[in-house]
Amino acid sequence: MPTFVYMTRCDGCGHCVDICPSDIMHIDKTYRRAYNIEPSMCWECYSCVKACPQHAIDVRGYADFAPLGHSVRVHRDEEKGTIAWKIKFRNGTEKSFLSPITTKPWGTAIPKLADVPGPTQEMRDGHLLYSEPKYIRMDDGGLHTLESAGLKMKQGVYY
Repeated sequence: MPTFVYMTRCDGCGHCVDICPSDIMHIDKTYRRAYNIEPSMCWECYSCVKACPQHAIDVRGYADFAPLGHSVRVHRDEEKGTIAWKIKFRNGTEKSFLSPITTKPWGTAIPKLADVPGPTQEMRDGHLLYSEPKYIRMDDGGLHTLESAGLKMKQGVYY
């Protein structure tokens, strides 16, 4: 279900542009409003929907399971630390879902993978991991981190 923007609600802040992983959310240079340049290429991650402070981005359902007359709305409340989804069906039935926003500091929710021992040579030579060393470069000094690759994580909020 690709996203679309209500132009009357959008203020052109650019939060959706910054967070879109497929880089399809752009700001129109004339109207200073966001728009989805390629709906068919939308990854359907809804990061832009959750990040929009004006609630200007909605989800367009596919006609085969969400025909005309439905709506999917999201409300992100950072003060309460929740994301609420409201789905309205054509017959008027509504379903609501409330989920917490992850509040853990970056890197604490996922175990530190560099601390876990890597697979042994016997495991890498086995049939399950036979093609992995060329991709993760296990034979070139073990697992690589951002620091060992000379990269840094940008500071900011991650959704």
